[in-house]
Amino acid sequence: MTPFELLEPGSLREAIALLDPDDSATRPLSGGTALMLMMKAGVFKPRRLVSLRSVESRFSRIELGADGELHIGALAPLTTLEHSSAVRNGFPVIARTLRTLSNVRVRNVATIGGHLAHGDPCMDLPPVLSALGARVVIAGPSGERTLEVEKLYVGYYETVLDRNEIISELIVPVQTGRRAVYLKCTTRSADDWPALGVAVSLDAQGTAVREASVVVSAATSKPTRLTATEALLRGADVDESVLGRAGV
Repeated sequence: MTPFELLEPGSLREAIALLDPDDSATRPLSGGTALMLMMKAGVFKPRRLVSLRSVESRFSRIELGADGELHIGALAPLTTLEHSSAVRNGFPVIARTLRTLSNVRVRNVATIGGHLAHGDPCMDLPPVLSALGARVVIAGPSGERTLEVEKLYVGYYETVLDRNEIISELIVPVQTGRRAVYLKCTTRSADDWPALGVAVSLDAQGTAVREASVVVSAATSKPTRLTATEALLRGADVDESVLGRAGV
């Protein structure tokens, strides 16, 4: 790796101020699990890294809001998210997905904000969170903006984040009455990168579907909503015939 400058600001505001919107060689650093691999491979040669490990602790919290929404600080490690009782009880599909997201060594270090900001279409959580209707809070020099997770991505390793913006929080809406699942096909072990990931969230009573969200990833350049499949499932009484048409 080539030499680079490492800065450790004490607040998120200070970190944002250190980012240069015109310098692609300056990046924020949270867990660094993906960034370090890119640096070792020579794909990315940073001039400056702005570490987020010393910013306010509130950006690592996981808690339920008064309205039941799940609020996750962007610096929360994936392992903490996996074992959170709030996640397991109210949003079990997230906890189940994390069990086969890479390995425990990576999950101990990687953060939810870094996971989402990386823009890799083979990441496991973006399609799940998109299907659940989750939103991210993005902090920048002009303040904050909130964006749906599915609108965060525009292409292969591309997001709408400006170079001086940082994801500060993830918000997952209440899932009362909905059922969700994530399945991935891999070429190796269960915790390997998916060759195809499919996340489905249904608002259903028995076999009668009121609303459906279906998002695929890995085989696409970004998490992609299958609107035709959703329309077919919406209002249907699901049986083998309906599922067959939905899978085409």
